[in-house]
Amino acid sequence: MIPLRPVGCDFWQTAVWGEFMKRDDVKKQYEDLLSDYLLNRREDLLYAAQQLSKWMIEQRISPEEIVNLHAAVIKKMVPDVPQAVVDSFDMLIEIMMGYGIAYREHESLVHRQQELEYEIEVAVGMQQTLLPETLPTFPGIDIGVISVPANRMSGDYYNVVDHGRGKMGVALSDIIGKGIPAALCMSMIKYAMDGLQEGSLRPSEILRRLNSVVERNVDPSMFITMVYGIYNTRNHRFFYATAGHEPGLVFRSKERKFENMPTRGLVLGVSPDATYKDYIVDLSPGDAIILFSDGVTECRVNGDFLGRDKLREVLLSCMDLPAQKAVEAVYQQIYRMAGYELNDDQTLMIIRRK
Repeated sequence: MIPLRPVGCDFWQTAVWGEFMKRDDVKKQYEDLLSDYLLNRREDLLYAAQQLSKWMIEQRISPEEIVNLHAAVIKKMVPDVPQAVVDSFDMLIEIMMGYGIAYREHESLVHRQQELEYEIEVAVGMQQTLLPETLPTFPGIDIGVISVPANRMSGDYYNVVDHGRGKMGVALSDIIGKGIPAALCMSMIKYAMDGLQEGSLRPSEILRRLNSVVERNVDPSMFITMVYGIYNTRNHRFFYATAGHEPGLVFRSKERKFENMPTRGLVLGVSPDATYKDYIVDLSPGDAIILFSDGVTECRVNGDFLGRDKLREVLLSCMDLPAQKAVEAVYQQIYRMAGYELNDDQTLMIIRRK
């Protein structure tokens, strides 16, 4: 940035103009443009002035420098300009200095905002790599999942893993928080689970070990809920444990009814001594397990939470669809009921025995 001349100093006798002249002879351009306009008053000259102003902005020429330039050109064109007019330019320069400072501060904030936007885009891209691109397929079961963030970044995490020998690991977690901190927690959960997910470990043991990791590494102000289970595709038994997560549902196809899945367990990271209990659900042909984050039941509909009873009604209307189409249809219904607004991340998973 070219330094401003001291007020009262002759503009032509400063080093400022010598530096200013290096900018493609802007003085000559401005002088010709101003004199032509004062003689002819043509509209096209005003348009040319707009284009010149855009160039000045690109070159980061401050408002006070432009006033200085205008004053210098006027003094050259009108040598006998009244002293009061000359002095008025000094007053205007002082006023424009404040605008110049504000402009530079604004420019700095815009630059910082652009940097943050870039960092967020990188974080969003990295977060997407934490979620499975496609779900593995297993004989005898149909799986569908949908996960929609309320904002650009999600605090929900899910995964489906093939452990071999007919066993499938299923995880759904909700980080109570948003933005980059939640995304960082999600990455920690993902990589911790990569080292723990073994078909031989009980779900309660998986959660106990994850709790130890979270308790040591996550800020106490953040909470993580989770349900983790192992589905045995040979006998269609779902063995699971929960850590403060929204209870899932079991759909009984014959009765066309839903049962609440029993749950018990502290959220991850609250106590290093937390223990978890295993539960078992057996599925008959056509039965299904429905897991979801609390963003689904706590979605706002006409000022109130959607709730589990209303969710059952929506689910029931879609349970005859293939699992993936079912979760998508449920989400669309809830989204419409909520007035096309999400106040929390929503994740919904259906595991159906064929």
